[in-house]
Amino acid sequence: MEFVILGIVLAGVLLLAGVGLLVPRIRRRAVPPAPPRPTGTSEEPAEEGGVGILAPERPVEAPPTPTIETPAPTAGRLIRLRGRLSRSQNVFGKSLLAVLARDRLDEDAWEEIEDSLIGADVGVEATREIVDRLRDRTKVLGTRSPSELRGLLTAELVEALDPTLDRSLKVTGKPSVLLVVGVNGSGKTTTCGKIARVLIADGHTVLLGAADTFRAAAADQLATWASRVGAEVVRGPEGADPASVAFDAVKRGIDTGVDTVLVDTAGRLQNKVGLMDELSKVKRVVEKHGPVDETLLVLDATTGQNGLEQARVFTEVVDVTGVVLTKLDGTAKGGIVIAVQRKLGIPVKLVGLGEGPDDLAPFEPAAFVDALVGTDA
Repeated sequence: MEFVILGIVLAGVLLLAGVGLLVPRIRRRAVPPAPPRPTGTSEEPAEEGGVGILAPERPVEAPPTPTIETPAPTAGRLIRLRGRLSRSQNVFGKSLLAVLARDRLDEDAWEEIEDSLIGADVGVEATREIVDRLRDRTKVLGTRSPSELRGLLTAELVEALDPTLDRSLKVTGKPSVLLVVGVNGSGKTTTCGKIARVLIADGHTVLLGAADTFRAAAADQLATWASRVGAEVVRGPEGADPASVAFDAVKRGIDTGVDTVLVDTAGRLQNKVGLMDELSKVKRVVEKHGPVDETLLVLDATTGQNGLEQARVFTEVVDVTGVVLTKLDGTAKGGIVIAVQRKLGIPVKLVGLGEGPDDLAPFEPAAFVDALVGTDA
């Protein structure tokens, strides 16, 4: 009897164990696994009330390779851009020649001429010299025809610009080192990129140094300009030591064999002692490789006489060798070119006459004055 009871108990235990093993299998089979996702497809969201579908994945496109531009040679560029000086032309050409052509040039007429020149930012001292010479020549020669008066005015303005000054960029290929300085807002970094195009257009190889590390967008902006002409940019992290970046740029230029290294420097307000000290430091550090060949000061022509104070402070720190006047197309005060040279004794070497990439032109006094005065005046 005991064996019978023991057998019944064992049979019950085995039965319960078998049921326990079957239940999980039944549950797992109740929810079939999701089908594997086909390769090369992406799940698109279903429309309301609809069913999601699998659509082919869009291939990831590689970024386009930038097209390397070849700027046209700069010879004669200022003549081609003469139309950009039309506003200034109204002052120097039409207004002045109209007064000079009067039947009688009395004191009121000469005062009007003086006012026009001063209003065009020629400067008081230079204006008086120009007017005095014009008075003498018109009195002696007795000229009154438009062509003769235009010739006299052109000659006096060219003389005021001192055509004997050397306006060439010192690029000797060792590499030459050019520092670009100026306050933020003058178009300094953009101009630096345009200077690179001028040099490349005339057959030079260029490397750029992004030493304006205080302005977050400056290095990116310079890199964009460089990529268009296939030039290399040496840059550091935001806030890096500008002198260190400039030093590395010149060293890289030596190692790669380029003939010109163009360094964009910081441009905070010129009355910040820290900026002036930093620019002086950049120059000293770069000169460990060799002398700086050019220091180009970028000035905004629309600031007029106020820009001369900026120029004076920079010249005391870094020995400026040339001036680049930007935004000259947007002002009727083209006489600022004369004022800058008279005040600083430094030649204007390049002028910006527009926002296009090749609107920076080597400065030629005769072509500039011819554009200001106009042939139809």
